[in-house]
Amino acid sequence: MSPVAPVRWGFLSTARINRRILAAAEKSELAEVVAVASRDPDRAEAYAVEHGIARSHGSYEALLEDPGVDAVYIALPNSLHVEWSLRALAAGKHVLCEKPLTRSPEEAEEAFDAAERAGRVLMEAFMWRHSPQTAKLVQLVEGGVIGELQLVRATFSFPLEGRRNIRLDPALGGGSLMDVGAYCVSAARLLAGEPERVYGEQVIGDSGVDVLFTGVLRFPRGVLAEIDAGMYLPRRDGLEAVGTEGSLVIPDPWLAQRLVLHLRRGESREEIALPPADPYRLELENMCAAISGEAEPLLGRDDAVGQARTLQALYDSADEGRPVEL
Repeated sequence: MSPVAPVRWGFLSTARINRRILAAAEKSELAEVVAVASRDPDRAEAYAVEHGIARSHGSYEALLEDPGVDAVYIALPNSLHVEWSLRALAAGKHVLCEKPLTRSPEEAEEAFDAAERAGRVLMEAFMWRHSPQTAKLVQLVEGGVIGELQLVRATFSFPLEGRRNIRLDPALGGGSLMDVGAYCVSAARLLAGEPERVYGEQVIGDSGVDVLFTGVLRFPRGVLAEIDAGMYLPRRDGLEAVGTEGSLVIPDPWLAQRLVLHLRRGESREEIALPPADPYRLELENMCAAISGEAEPLLGRDDAVGQARTLQALYDSADEGRPVEL
């Protein structure tokens, strides 16, 4: 039987995050990056030459018209994610859209409806969900290693340099909750399900976006989650699941560069180390396998809609100064 041809990918933008997907594709037999687009033709051409990409396009529309592109990776600003996902799907392309797809559950439903009509795969690019340590965490929690889950703590912050950044632009969907807090929300939902009630507090910066966001989420069976995200704090990232009999801590849950979990049960301490793995490659290969009909996408409609619903509820709560029921 002949091997399956690699999925031919196009980049809808020259965003910095593209380098992670490029590196993943170079190591994979399932994917090949063949085209890149920018609204500046010279920038697109220079990017293609620098990274050894066969074709460049001077507009996003032109890339979507390229018959040699099977799938697109969208790493545009947050506010453009749904618009260009819809355009790409209408053009017959599969879509891997960088997180967050949206904070609107209605928009998330619309995007997946469009994917179903087009017979194409749409996936939100939460690469951390593809890491083996994430799977190990879920396995241990669901296996009762820490007893019955009671509390999730998730944090992600970094010191943003400068004042000119798309993360600071409210018109582009900026803000700490959308940028890094989305990981924390994703983790809480992964471990505890969909929240019943949320309460959020935010600090709004000079540009009009939240530069610090904290939240408490209440889940079924009395499980609580505490999240915090910030763009002018020291670099901090961590995830902890606390149960009736112990706790699990992942020091590097999001970028997953060193895969290790710390299990604590009473006076016992155990380090669970896993072999290195590139979550971007695992994400890309899961998407390619889904396109080829050989696997289900790890993240689909239900997760994207639940994520959007929770993000919107947290913002509503912070804006209105009250808990929000979901």
